[in-house]
Amino acid sequence: MTQDAFVEALRTWPHRGVPGNPSAWLLQVARRRALDVLRRDQAFAARRDAIAAELDAATEALDAHDALGAHAGALRDDDPFADDRLRMILLCCHPVVSDDSRVALTLKTVSGFSVGEIARAFLAEESAIAQRLVRAKRALRDADVGFTMPEGAERVERLSAVLDVLYLMFNEGHTAHEGDALLRTELAAEALRLVERLLRHEATCSPAASALAALFCFHAARFAARTADDGRLLRLAEQDRRRWDRTLIARGFQHLDAAAQGTALGTYHLEAQIASLHAIAESWEATDWLRIVEVYDRLLTLTGSSVVALNRVVAVQMAHGAARAWTELARISKTDPVRRSYLYHAVRAEVLEALDRRSEARDAWVAARGLTGSAPLQRHMDQRLAALTPSPATTDVDSASPRPS
Repeated sequence: MTQDAFVEALRTWPHRGVPGNPSAWLLQVARRRALDVLRRDQAFAARRDAIAAELDAATEALDAHDALGAHAGALRDDDPFADDRLRMILLCCHPVVSDDSRVALTLKTVSGFSVGEIARAFLAEESAIAQRLVRAKRALRDADVGFTMPEGAERVERLSAVLDVLYLMFNEGHTAHEGDALLRTELAAEALRLVERLLRHEATCSPAASALAALFCFHAARFAARTADDGRLLRLAEQDRRRWDRTLIARGFQHLDAAAQGTALGTYHLEAQIASLHAIAESWEATDWLRIVEVYDRLLTLTGSSVVALNRVVAVQMAHGAARAWTELARISKTDPVRRSYLYHAVRAEVLEALDRRSEARDAWVAARGLTGSAPLQRHMDQRLAALTPSPATTDVDSASPRPS
């Protein structure tokens, strides 16, 4: 545990500065790590039999899948980029294209994303994304880039951008930004298929790819439970966990175990860890929210992402209450692009509801609704607004209610 504390110090002190009492800081971190291990061991002991059964079921399912094809074993040794879509993704991630344009170009060219969809994924203006695409195409044309596949180190260098593309593909499949359907299951399934194809070959079977595959599995396992029979969106707290795909969850843990074989801890590892904590929780209330906040802390340190900060607010509310969540929400700068997303206003509405600031919560839901083109999300927000809107005979007492600071 002491060694972990020193590693954490090396990771955070260069960015945040050396604390006033370094020894106390190290002891506190070591204590938290020890408690983490104790909680993890207790949780595992409580669910050991269930996890073993899930892994056995996953193994049987994977064995049956392999038996369906006579060439299944051979495929594991084939070049993963024999797949046309992966080849195109790799070609679009050419080094002559700037880092901020590679993923945008690939999403447009290979996955058929609109400029608006790409802009929402990057929390950017559509005009900025359009300019990125123009620059990327010009760079490829000026460099006279052909369709020769890169080999060796050059191929490995592009792998990170390929994973970023698959991550954003899955995100759009997980929650479509527009249209009548909440999910685009075919897009999410394709992202999972492609990342697992990368894992078949030694040259592209990286810990980061394994972590991404784990993340996809954990989220995809909940797809069937995310909508009610009448089409209503069901939040995680409302989902019937018996409808979660236990085989996919077990597969996710297999990928997560493989991801732990490396020495570097990346964003996909941490996101997959958060998703795994949800996967093993027996209920929304029984979720290890304190641990999830701690993982979000590490993820935020690693990325500095405002989207991570926003998702962390939800976990903080569950672990420490709405007042603390409101304080954390206020830390997001007024000029941050995330404030232009529906998610920011939806999280703000949730916190305001918990603080019983109903009038402000209604305003936040209205703002959120105006920033999404997804019909299922709009219907969900309409329901939340209806629950907060007083009947004509009811006096709105929001303005007379004391507000927490």
